[in-house]
Amino acid sequence: MRVTVEQIDREREEELIVRCHDPGAAWVQGVQEAVSGQQTVCGWREDEMHRLKLSEVFYFEVVDERAFVYTQADVFEAKEKLYEFERLCAGSALFRCSKSMILNADRIDYVRPSLSGRFEAVLSNGEKVVVSRKYVAELKRMLGV
Repeated sequence: MRVTVEQIDREREEELIVRCHDPGAAWVQGVQEAVSGQQTVCGWREDEMHRLKLSEVFYFEVVDERAFVYTQADVFEAKEKLYEFERLCAGSALFRCSKSMILNADRIDYVRPSLSGRFEAVLSNGEKVVVSRKYVAELKRMLGV
């Protein structure tokens, strides 16, 4: 298989063309999921493994060297390290917001300034998350401010 990457001017729209013998192949679906932001991560709850779409994730957090994935109403344990989540989320709405957390900017309802240059993000499920001052610039970039 040959892969060709072509750099274009900013005025042109980016596109991905897949030419293949079998449009139903698993790798084609993987490419479509990656492009559409529908990558998945595995979360464990009560000895059950769940596939979670990144778009469903509110945030990833590491507490006492254990990784957790938070969704609208559930919490799952994960086997990955935070830097692995960060690599997986590159180019998506998820960004590092503190030393131990990756937050989904699409799930933020509103933000407000907090103490010492930090921000408090209130998520669409009502949960409050602190964005460290080191990552406030990234938060503003993600929100288009």
